[in-house]
Amino acid sequence: MKSASELTDYYYTELYDSLQELEQERHAVRKKVLTLFGILGALSLLIIAFIYNSCHCFNESFIWIGVGATAIGGFGYRMLVSGYRSGFKEKIIRPLIEAIEKELHYAPDAFIPQSLFQFSRLFDKRVDRFRGNDLVRGQIDGISLQFSDIHAEHRSRDSKGRTHWSTIFQGLFIVADFNKHFKGRTLILPDLAENLFGSYIGGMLQSRNFTKDQLVKMDDPAFEKAFVVYGTDQIEARYILTHTMMQRLLKLKQDTKSKIYVSFNGEKIMIAVDYDKDLFEPTVFASLLSIEQAMGYIRTLRSSIGIVEELKLNEKLWSKV
Repeated sequence: MKSASELTDYYYTELYDSLQELEQERHAVRKKVLTLFGILGALSLLIIAFIYNSCHCFNESFIWIGVGATAIGGFGYRMLVSGYRSGFKEKIIRPLIEAIEKELHYAPDAFIPQSLFQFSRLFDKRVDRFRGNDLVRGQIDGISLQFSDIHAEHRSRDSKGRTHWSTIFQGLFIVADFNKHFKGRTLILPDLAENLFGSYIGGMLQSRNFTKDQLVKMDDPAFEKAFVVYGTDQIEARYILTHTMMQRLLKLKQDTKSKIYVSFNGEKIMIAVDYDKDLFEPTVFASLLSIEQAMGYIRTLRSSIGIVEELKLNEKLWSKV
């Protein structure tokens, strides 16, 4: 697998013509977006001023004018950037993925199926809306791997019957074959309870969490501070979570600077990295030629694909039976 510096060289040399072309398109789209928001802002202020001069009062219509302008602006933004967005993914993201590994295939509008997300058992809430994009799938060193952006949401209603949507998970969801048949299920979650309430109360809450499987205590203090482990089989959980595996998961958490959720279930390892944003969406407000922008895309792609290398799933540490 190419290093980050090799990929950066590839970005600025092999993709230079496409970058120049897209950069000109970005400037044109940015101008249209700023014009759109300028017009919507001016119109909103004019309507508000007209209403205020008519009644000399503030009322809730001002809020609805703002909501309407925001909705129209959001829709208009998506329409204006759609061509630029598609061009960016085809001309930049796809070649970058192929440069990292030719056996990987990219589908910008596809995503990990909801059934696999729920099979992970990483999140308890009912999923009422499930979206995603930027599916990458294929093989690395003989290991099947797929990942995509995912946004899973839960719907609820308040006492007045109004619908509210809350995010269950938004970020990168990775599924890879693990070289082992699991008899049970092992979940590794961020240790929120001990971080919020301390080790005594947090530990007590974790051990009495009846919505989870058995609490599995590990003997690595750094790992215990970062994660909490639940499993249906204590022995199998400790068999999977060797000292090396725990160190690799800690490094993954440190590298991504995000909350990490891991599920070992049914011959697969499923990893959710909570980025709280779409990872491969271009913004028209930042230059494609800036090193920070380029490194952001490269780091995300490489760390996603490098999960196999990082966790050494291709090593025959476990044999299928």
